Amino acid sequence: MKRILLASIFILVCALSALSQQSESRALTEVVTAPDAGGSSAIEARLLTTVLNGSDDSPVTNVKLVIRNVSPNFYTYVTGWATFYDSAGVRCGEGLFKVDALAVNESAASDTPGLRLRCSPASWRIAATNLLTRAADAAKAPEPETTVAEPERPAPQNFIINVDGQDFPIQVNNPIVLRLGTRNRTIVLRSAP
Repeated sequence: MKRILLASIFILVCALSALSQQSESRALTEVVTAPDAGGSSAIEARLLTTVLNGSDDSPVTNVKLVIRNVSPNFYTYVTGWATFYDSAGVRCGEGLFKVDALAVNESAASDTPGLRLRCSPASWRIAATNLLTRAADAAKAPEPETTVAEPERPAPQNFIINVDGQDFPIQVNNPIVLRLGTRNRTIVLRSAP
C-alpha cells in the first residue's frame, strides 16, 4: 500500500513538473514558447504543416514544425510534446518532437512521429521535457541583459506532503486527493520548517 502511494506521488510530481514547463495554448498560426526549469523562455515553435484535419477513423500521424532556441544557452539535446486542442479546448492529439543540437537563436525543422491527431485543432502548445546544455553553459550563469529587466520570480518554496501522518518533502503548491482502492487519501501541503 505504501509503495502504491509513493509511486502515485512520484507520478503526480512528474506530471506537475511537466505542466509547469509548458506554454499556454495558442492559435495554429501563432508561435508558441516553452520555458526552461527556471521559468525563462527556452524554445519557441511554429507549425509548418497547415492542413490538420484528423478524425477518429483517419488521424493525422505526423506534423512538421520549426523549433527555435530563444535562450542564451546552446542545447545539445531538446525534446518536448506538441499538444493540440479542438475548438472546445479538449485535447485531441499530442506528439513528441526532438532536436539533437540547437545553438543560440538557431532554428531547426522537426516532426512529431507517433502523433495521433483525432480532430481539426483550433489551438496548440508545446512543453519542453529535455533541455540539455553543454557542460560549459551549465557551469556558468547566464549574463544579465542590459535591456528592461523582467521582475524576478520567487524561488520555489519547499513543502512537505503529510499522508496519514507521514511527511514527504516536495515542491508543489496544490493540495492533492488520491483514491486508493475504495478510500480517498488526502495529501496536505504545508510549509517546511
